[in-house]
Amino acid sequence: MTKIDQYLPGDPPPQERIARMIRVDHAGEYGARRIYEGQLAVLGRRAGAAAIRQMKAQEERHLRAFEELIARRRVRPTALLPVWHLAGFALGAATAALGERAAMACTVAVEEAIDAHYAGQAARLPEDEAELRAMIEAFRAEELEHRDIGLAHGAERAPGYPLLRAAIKAGCRAAIRLSERL
Repeated sequence: MTKIDQYLPGDPPPQERIARMIRVDHAGEYGARRIYEGQLAVLGRRAGAAAIRQMKAQEERHLRAFEELIARRRVRPTALLPVWHLAGFALGAATAALGERAAMACTVAVEEAIDAHYAGQAARLPEDEAELRAMIEAFRAEELEHRDIGLAHGAERAPGYPLLRAAIKAGCRAAIRLSERL
């Protein structure tokens, strides 16, 4: 029995579970790119913007990989992409408006949520999905680098950091649940 076969009656079939993983990961990478675009729109050329541009470039590479998987495997993207288009940019712009540290706090919160999400996915993938697992684990490592960059840039010194971090992580978890299904 493979990991993906260890589900309860009534759960979606294995191929649908894989499609949901691809759909939500595509949506997440799309949202991450929009968050960084919102932050860069506000921060412009300030000191921390260089790190944000670097992280955005990696998120764009992740997004292209999931766009390719969506097409190759004929997975329907989430119907919520227009919402994530606006919400991602708004979150990025709002946190950047609070300052560079708040923008980095946003990065830390998002990347912590994504770390847990990707770890769970990698653990549930069956052996015949080694390529997808390797991609998820590679992207997860880069997301953890982003978290570390955020911490190095003073995220924990952002005003209201514990509350900001908790709110953003809760929003990420909700977005994940919604994007898997819609």
